[in-house]
Amino acid sequence: MAFTSISIDLGATSGRVVLARLDGKLELEEVHRFSNGFSTIAGRTYCNLYYLFDEIRKGLKKVGAMGLDVASIGIDTWGVDIVCVGRDGHILSQPRAYRDHYTDGMMEEYFKIVPKDEVYRRTGIQFMNFNTLFQLFSLHREGNSSLEAADKVLFLPDALSYLLTGKMVCEYTILSTSQFLNPYDKKIDNELLEAAGVSPALFPEIVMPGHIVGTLTEDLARETGLGAVKVVAVAGHDTGSAVAAVPAATKNFAYLSSGTWSLIGIEAYEPIIGEESFKENYTNEGGIDGTIRFLKNVTGMWLLEQCRVKWKEQGKDYSYPQIVEMMGKAKPFVSFVDPDNSAFAAPEDMEQAIKDYCRSHGEPVPEDDCAMVRCIFESLALKYRNVIDTLNSKFVKEPIEVLHIIGGGSKNALLNQITANATKLRVLAGPSEATTIGNVMIQARAAGLVDTKEDMRRLIGESIATEEYLPKDGPVWDAAYARFKEIISK
Repeated sequence: MAFTSISIDLGATSGRVVLARLDGKLELEEVHRFSNGFSTIAGRTYCNLYYLFDEIRKGLKKVGAMGLDVASIGIDTWGVDIVCVGRDGHILSQPRAYRDHYTDGMMEEYFKIVPKDEVYRRTGIQFMNFNTLFQLFSLHREGNSSLEAADKVLFLPDALSYLLTGKMVCEYTILSTSQFLNPYDKKIDNELLEAAGVSPALFPEIVMPGHIVGTLTEDLARETGLGAVKVVAVAGHDTGSAVAAVPAATKNFAYLSSGTWSLIGIEAYEPIIGEESFKENYTNEGGIDGTIRFLKNVTGMWLLEQCRVKWKEQGKDYSYPQIVEMMGKAKPFVSFVDPDNSAFAAPEDMEQAIKDYCRSHGEPVPEDDCAMVRCIFESLALKYRNVIDTLNSKFVKEPIEVLHIIGGGSKNALLNQITANATKLRVLAGPSEATTIGNVMIQARAAGLVDTKEDMRRLIGESIATEEYLPKDGPVWDAAYARFKEIISK
């Protein structure tokens, strides 16, 4: 079952070209890593599409120089951002980035045309002002020349696969981040797009993960030395690829994609859309095999990362082992905060924002850095329990049995253990490279090496070691959770 492929994983701050070998077990080799960022020009913020393409090409050339027989290439990226393509096939402009403020206030303006609850009923997607629907609405209202001249609009991973192959598709999981996909029939909701002033005809054929887009263009096949390698539409949304790599052995599982942000949810086979999901702001995003990633976005390690920035400015550059040690020095269950409170979205000083929150909610103010670390970690673990409890009480038929933690945060043994304690669930941590592994396994499935998503997950479970964390100190954490719920309800 020897299989060699290339996974291209692009995040908002970095990108990687990874060589994967599957022969009984899965091996990954990072061939090329590069920084990524957005450019602000004349008050507008853009993604640098051509830079990304050039860096991908560098990575492909490095693999080509190895003389390997590569079967396929897959690309995943962040969601929502789009690229306009003209009738002659040329990219009309660099794509505006989701961090651009041009969508500020656009949701409220759009809801004057289509009410908010109607948009949610038809899409099941949580509301964020940078969702593609509101980006398009804003571009239309400003008379954007690229949109006006566009023959096609492509999401970012589809635009990059187009540059590699010359073929255009619209991959399902990345489309699902747009807020104009009907999650029931998995087609574009024409009325929502038209209300934004945009024609649905701008979007090409919708394809599912595993679809073969095409092969490298003749020029790229020759330049990279790879030949006419297939390019596969994997789960183009990075979280979609990550969830595909959850090594679940049961259907009654939840996942936590852990990093700067945490995404906690379940894999559903039908959309979950109603008053409760609308009220709780849960989202229904696309997964492999047409599944639904029913999940909640929770602020993850953002609070700690921003405190670390401040501490570093003060000459205190704590390593993660030091942070773990610091938490052990602080008294438990002293101060809690709601990680999702708007005060923590983008404060100038995160440490001060946490202290202010504690004062305003009658919580003891963390007295030193050790206490601050414990406050953050315990609050995150209790927030995860809050989401799990909501899933169990309102949205799942059978109780969740195990929580799979994937992504970079799965390496945080301390947080994994207190998450098990707080949620009272068995926790399995890993793989940390979930996005890349999901990308690769979808390619392997397209090549006919595995048949079902269950086969994929079983193979991942056999290839990648996971760490088990069992819940401890249940009564103590129950008491802490009761207090936490009171605090976040204020």
